[in-house]
Amino acid sequence: MGKFLERGNVLASACPSRQILQHLTNRWGALVLISLHSGTKRFSELRRMIDGISERMLTKTLQELEEDGMLIRKSYNTVPPHVDYTLTEFGIQASNKMFELVDWLETNLNGILQQKMKKA
Repeated sequence: MGKFLERGNVLASACPSRQILQHLTNRWGALVLISLHSGTKRFSELRRMIDGISERMLTKTLQELEEDGMLIRKSYNTVPPHVDYTLTEFGIQASNKMFELVDWLETNLNGILQQKMKKA
């Protein structure tokens, strides 16, 4: 990639921002960002924290976020293997935004659910 974009356009199908947005906001990507918001975690810690995620899906999600520059995977030469995941500066910024959205959702959940019940 020779020339870098001045700014992305997520509404354009060919813009790389669309795929990165997908990785950040899909079901598991968002939960990984929230889980790493408080700091570095091991694979096993993330697996325990994120209820319902399979090992395969966690691995795939972590790989995508690493490729997107959102986190750093640090592997230690130990038995059994020890791998840490830490957010990069971009990952921290994305996690902060996601954390803000999730905090808003959790704070307003009761009102949102009541609104949904009225429409049902």
